[in-house]
Amino acid sequence: MTTLRLLWTFFRIGVMGESQYRVNFVFQLFQSALGLVTALAGLAVVFNYTDNLGGWSPNEVVALVGVYILVGGIIGVVIQPSMEEFIESVREGTLDFTLTKPEEAQLLVSIQEVDIWEVLNIVLGLGVLSVALGRLGENVGAAQAVAFGVMLLAGGVIVYSFWLMLATLSFWFLRIENILVIFQSVYEAGRWPVSIYPGWLRFGLTLIVPVAFAVTVPAEALTGRLDGPTAFAAVGLAALLLGLSRLVWRVGLQRYSGASA
Repeated sequence: MTTLRLLWTFFRIGVMGESQYRVNFVFQLFQSALGLVTALAGLAVVFNYTDNLGGWSPNEVVALVGVYILVGGIIGVVIQPSMEEFIESVREGTLDFTLTKPEEAQLLVSIQEVDIWEVLNIVLGLGVLSVALGRLGENVGAAQAVAFGVMLLAGGVIVYSFWLMLATLSFWFLRIENILVIFQSVYEAGRWPVSIYPGWLRFGLTLIVPVAFAVTVPAEALTGRLDGPTAFAAVGLAALLLGLSRLVWRVGLQRYSGASA
């Protein structure tokens, strides 16, 4: 409840701050719409020459694109802006203000910045998923819906933990923004089924930069492609990375000297 209350507080602050620059809404809407059109146009070109992509039908790939946009929106709303703010506060020594707060510091740095316009991508992703589900029809049942929710949650935890560990490197290195840019570039590969990539790249997108668990696996759950071992692997990896990110955070925090040092 504390997490939800704090998240709601920061969201309200974000709304009040961004409402001063409402033209940003227009730019974000244009950017989101352009991204969707580009993704769907790419799919249209591909499926003009084949009836499946790595064993995925056109409607299943549309569902994958919906998950890709949805997860990207979740990252853009709170994870990315909060981690960028956290890196900046470490470099400038202003993390002191967070550490002196009565709430858990990791929680505060994880939700301290909210980009409300990225909610558009969440809505857009849900809309694309709705269209894909309508086309898939009776092939999607309650079991798939529950599995999708669990895998989406596991994917969100994996992405958050991965971002936190990358951001925590700022305790050791002066500037690490380029690492975050690299992750964003790699995430672009998630708009396609991971099965279309060669083995070495599939391995990298699954275990090194876990894009597959964030996008492909939830889409597999929704389309009935998910098997038991993959589901357990997703939940296990989420738990492992969450614990590891907590450990890296605590070790890195010991190196922080603050603005008054």
